[in-house]
Amino acid sequence: MARKTVLKLKGVDRQYGQGDTVLSILKGADFELHAGEIVALVAPSGTGKSTLLHLAGLLEHPDAGEVFINGEDCGHQTDDRRTAIRRGDIGFVYQFHHLLPEFTALENIMMPQLIGGLSKKEAAERAAQLLDYMRIGHRASHRPAELSGGEQQRVAIARAVANAPLLLLADEPTGNLDPETASYVFDALEALVRQSGLAALIATHNHQLAERMDRRVTIEGGKIVEF
Repeated sequence: MARKTVLKLKGVDRQYGQGDTVLSILKGADFELHAGEIVALVAPSGTGKSTLLHLAGLLEHPDAGEVFINGEDCGHQTDDRRTAIRRGDIGFVYQFHHLLPEFTALENIMMPQLIGGLSKKEAAERAAQLLDYMRIGHRASHRPAELSGGEQQRVAIARAVANAPLLLLADEPTGNLDPETASYVFDALEALVRQSGLAALIATHNHQLAERMDRRVTIEGGKIVEF
């Protein structure tokens, strides 16, 4: 049975101007990501990893081509519609956790749910479940400064999936962690993806983690290719 396509890039171009020079980052790039799949994006710095994540996350518009999220052509949608898709269907995890320092782990995970319209009670229950799932339920009342690097990143992952998105985009989510902690955080992330059926695209320089994912892709000559 074919798996549902959550993210699709079709013939995508993206260029940037530097003075009189035009840098072509993506040229006719095609890519598909399916529900329940974890794909590693492994490429040297400067080849377009962040650009690809920004396009997939609807933070940038392609210069040509189409970006589909859950079958919807997002390139021709209004800014309000793109914002609604980002808020409801896409979760982001970055190398630095970007947790709000004045709030507890539980409150950080509640925040996107409250913005999405859930009641405080519902948001707190969902946040507590996610913390338990990430094996840090006992740290719910701690603020980010009181958490280890691995704990902070697990809270960030829980926050990213708090609104049950279809797509998770991660940019070097274990880049600041030691190998053992990185492996532990990835274990939690992988379990979450398998359990929820969301689709995950993870940019990483960690080849050991990349080999544990379903597929590995890179960017060569402006194309997205598997290796």
